[in-house]
Amino acid sequence: MNVFFTLWRREIAAYFLSPIAYVFMIFFLLIMGLNFFGVVQALAEGGGNIQVMQAFFTWIFFWIPMLVVGPLLTMRLFAEEKRSGTIEMLMTAPVSDTAVVLAKYFGALVFFVITWLPTLAYVAILKACGAADVTLDYSSILTGYLCTLLVGALYLAIGLFCSAMTKNQIIAMIMGFVLVCGVFFAGIIFSFISRSDSARDIATMFCSVQHMMDFARGSVDTRPVVFYVSSSALLLFATVKLVEARKWK
Repeated sequence: MNVFFTLWRREIAAYFLSPIAYVFMIFFLLIMGLNFFGVVQALAEGGGNIQVMQAFFTWIFFWIPMLVVGPLLTMRLFAEEKRSGTIEMLMTAPVSDTAVVLAKYFGALVFFVITWLPTLAYVAILKACGAADVTLDYSSILTGYLCTLLVGALYLAIGLFCSAMTKNQIIAMIMGFVLVCGVFFAGIIFSFISRSDSARDIATMFCSVQHMMDFARGSVDTRPVVFYVSSSALLLFATVKLVEARKWK
């Protein structure tokens, strides 16, 4: 366990020593700021009976950084170690492959959460500047952030899996982005083209947009939670097997 936490702290520290991480944070907060501004402006002009944060989690600008977060934050985790040769020292150290994979994954997940923390200022702004008769639905805000964490966890697992497949960061990022977009758009497309109700219900179970719409309204369904947790765990298991297979080459 001590080895895991040592590796985990190493991965978190590596993010803050990398200029790419700060570029990503600026890009992320800029897009989210534009998303928040657009939502407030649209609702101020008569956007219907919907809360600001509920709309914030479902507008298109919300999904732009979400689709690139996994590949960008994870592309270097294994690919760079393979390119530089440090992976050999790491793999021969007295540490299990599972601990290495989990340390890298949870390091990326913690940085993802840290990146999201400044967006809590939007809630404070709405509280300070909102009308006196308008109350914030904190339960729907909490569930919206919960769904964001679940979706981000899956996309990071996809990105980590792709990083373990190659030693080129750019290839890892492209592969991760393609897979993330495939997972994202597959749920949307199949939910629209499905003709039967049963097929549509099954497709909706894999649709991140529909999940976010439900969670942002404060409705928590255990099926999406199981889907994201189990899918992330399966990808992490596959990543461990990829790392283990390297020892046999």
